[in-house]
Amino acid sequence: MNDEIAMKSIQAFFRKDLFAGFVGIELIEAGEGRARARLTISDHHRNGLGLVHGGAIFTLADLAFAAAVNSRGRAAVAIHCSISYLKAAAGDVLFAEAEEVSCGPKIAAYTIRITDASGEIISRFEGMAYRKKEHW
Repeated sequence: MNDEIAMKSIQAFFRKDLFAGFVGIELIEAGEGRARARLTISDHHRNGLGLVHGGAIFTLADLAFAAAVNSRGRAAVAIHCSISYLKAAAGDVLFAEAEEVSCGPKIAAYTIRITDASGEIISRFEGMAYRKKEHW
């Protein structure tokens, strides 16, 4: 399967992620254990201090993680995630870039970098997933 067909398949699969869609997250790239996603910030993504809500940042990272770990067509589910918030986001868009650390027959690990419009790293997300036998 070529990269363009694979990407369209992954995007179709993740359109079923209704929560990520509701939040406004767009999957812009995925394949072979990697993924990139984007969130354009609106007023409803902000907390009481006017900063981007941590839950919005976590959701963006989680979608990139899910796309990367499921990118080979084998169903996978998170078994552990953690996030560190390093600085406040600047600008009106955030990006999450997932990179595979290891992928075994049952367990896979990923690091996701969340950057703001200026390219600064604002958060770091670590995710571990269980790879099921089923394919999606």
